[in-house]
Amino acid sequence: MDYKEILTLMKEMNNTDLTKLEIEEEGLKITLEKAAPVVNVTQPSFSQPTFTQSYIPTAPLQQQISGQYQAIAPVNNAVAGEVIDKPVEELSGKKIVSPMVGTFYSCSSPEKPPLAKVGDMVKKGQTVCIIEAMKLMNEIESDLDGEIVKILVNNEQMVEYGQPLFIVK
Repeated sequence: MDYKEILTLMKEMNNTDLTKLEIEEEGLKITLEKAAPVVNVTQPSFSQPTFTQSYIPTAPLQQQISGQYQAIAPVNNAVAGEVIDKPVEELSGKKIVSPMVGTFYSCSSPEKPPLAKVGDMVKKGQTVCIIEAMKLMNEIESDLDGEIVKILVNNEQMVEYGQPLFIVK
């Protein structure tokens, strides 16, 4: 291997991510080595979040925006525009809760009717909704018999493990 070939190897190595190259040819051993690129990693500084007690408002709130007040409507946690005006804990009846974290779907496809609506009678084992988790569609079955009196989440809303989905009497 001559000097020009060694220079060509050095130039080519600089154009790649290689950090070490060893060549052994006819009793000649060449080792080319370059320092790995230095990457500076800094951790962002975060301030501690402050937690407040969450609630569902029962009447319109006032919020000051640019010196003017604007009414904010009550939170809508139901399907088809039904506004819940009581916290979930105060609603009477048994709850069907989410067994996992995911996206709530009230029907099996956009063209089909909801699996369960307010006023429907459900039986233990009947599919009442679908929760998508990790690209898998999981049919959620009722664990009790009764009439659905409230739907507590909107279609395509993210739900948490143990979050109430339906109130059944």
